[in-house]
Amino acid sequence: MRNNNDHSGMTLIVKTVTRLTLGFILIYGVYIGMAGHSSPGGGFAGGVIIALSLVHIMLAFGKDVALHRIHRGMLRVLVGSGGLVFLYIVLCDPNMAFGGIALPICEMLIVGAGLFGIFVALVLLSKGHRDSE
Repeated sequence: MRNNNDHSGMTLIVKTVTRLTLGFILIYGVYIGMAGHSSPGGGFAGGVIIALSLVHIMLAFGKDVALHRIHRGMLRVLVGSGGLVFLYIVLCDPNMAFGGIALPICEMLIVGAGLFGIFVALVLLSKGHRDSE
């Protein structure tokens, strides 16, 4: 079932299930992040779920496919912009009118992109990746 150019090691079943469930996992992560004020969860938990969905892509399709679709520069922009907007809201919006929605979104951006960036760094610095170069 696998072709010779496929280095992910996963079968067609795993890849198909990943394609089918990825959207649901992302929506669930956003839900958990946004519902944190009234139930367990919050921006951090939502960001972790979003990061794990991105890790799921990398595990199912391989690092080359995942890194081709998700650029390292985009991770930097997401973490940086999320951090700046978070800081702006905390410092400039004491009434939290805008921050009630934006703070969990910023937390999800920072945590999700940050954790996925850490995972990518660990994959790229692994012994197997260094030996293949």
